[in-house]
Amino acid sequence: MTAGGKPTRPAGSARRALVGRLSWGLADQAASSMSNFVVGVYVARSLGVTAFGVFSLAWVTYGVVLNVSRGLATDPLVVRFSGVAPADWRAAAARASGTALGVGLVLGALALATGLAVGGRVGPAFACLGVVLPGLLLQDAWRFAFFAAGTGRKAFVNDVVWAVALVPAMVVAARAGTVGAFVLAWGGSAAVAAAYGCFQSALVPRLAGARAWLRDHRDLGSRYLAENVTNSGAAQLRAYGLGVLVGVGAVGVVRGAELLLGPFMAVLMGLSLVTVAEAARVLRRAPHQLGRFCLLLGGGQAAAALLWGAALLLVPDRAGTFVLGGVWDHASQLIVPVTLGVAGAGLGTGAAAGLRALGAARRSLRSQLIASACYVTGGLGGAAAAGTVGSAWGVACATACGSAVWWWQLRSALRAHHRNTLPEVRTS
Repeated sequence: MTAGGKPTRPAGSARRALVGRLSWGLADQAASSMSNFVVGVYVARSLGVTAFGVFSLAWVTYGVVLNVSRGLATDPLVVRFSGVAPADWRAAAARASGTALGVGLVLGALALATGLAVGGRVGPAFACLGVVLPGLLLQDAWRFAFFAAGTGRKAFVNDVVWAVALVPAMVVAARAGTVGAFVLAWGGSAAVAAAYGCFQSALVPRLAGARAWLRDHRDLGSRYLAENVTNSGAAQLRAYGLGVLVGVGAVGVVRGAELLLGPFMAVLMGLSLVTVAEAARVLRRAPHQLGRFCLLLGGGQAAAALLWGAALLLVPDRAGTFVLGGVWDHASQLIVPVTLGVAGAGLGTGAAAGLRALGAARRSLRSQLIASACYVTGGLGGAAAAGTVGSAWGVACATACGSAVWWWQLRSALRAHHRNTLPEVRTS
């Protein structure tokens, strides 16, 4: 019992609950990553190179829109409504999901109009993307809402429902044999999962509450929006610049090296679904433990990346060629710098989770802007100096610098939070 008479959860029970939530995050990401991988392979085999390129343009555009939706809707939800009373979570989840749905409707209408105006090969794909964007964004919003509530199992089940719905949808799309059909199948099956999310949560998205949600959380939303878009934009700039400076083949080599770390990246992404929510819980229950939690989180991810990279160095050339074909010979030369880059990024995510839990959006945005600038500068500067290998080492150095910036900002934020929460001392 606490001093106030409230029962406390034993330390062992709290640790088991934490492990359970992290496990569901990993399981959910595994389901999502596997379904995305299968969709990509199936569409590529069904359509061929050119048409698959058009499908990929729609996929990349969805990724940008998804970052917009998360920055405005679900990132503030996870930061401010993780581990709160069920009634507070329900009200927030309804408004946040309504905001995600609103983003999907607005940007979906824009994509539809653009697709109809462009026409040709690309136009139909973007028009179909516009139709399915609301369902895609609502499905993603339910995932984060469930993790904020500590019910990651529901997010996993929702992704499984999407994967199951994908099977007949893809079969029908293959018979049609068009890019638009595959986009509709992919997004339409997400809409099925989004509808099931309403059943799981017993909530209906409050589209009318989107304006109030954006107003109430504009201090976080606007900065997280910029942060998310900056993060994805830096990777695109590096890829385009590498193609110009070295050649398109260099982009493929780097991508091949990154694919070797694919299983670990799935783990990293799975953890990212729950780390901010868990950091927010630590902040509410034991604020003095937040720094230690973030250090263990980031250090653990960095150590796991280094172990995975060390294992890749032991892979025989025959096995590597079986997986990547002719790309292996070049990609294997990048294992060390790419591993160090991922380890640096993993270390930085621990500090990033702490900054988001503290609601220090200004510091978080500043860190992301500096880290992204380092990433682009290191990647392109290294490419100009030493080609593909130089770009990989430039990114490794850049992620180390970016991680240092994240931890410096977290240290400052923790000090500020400590000063603001100290009890006022009265003098007689």
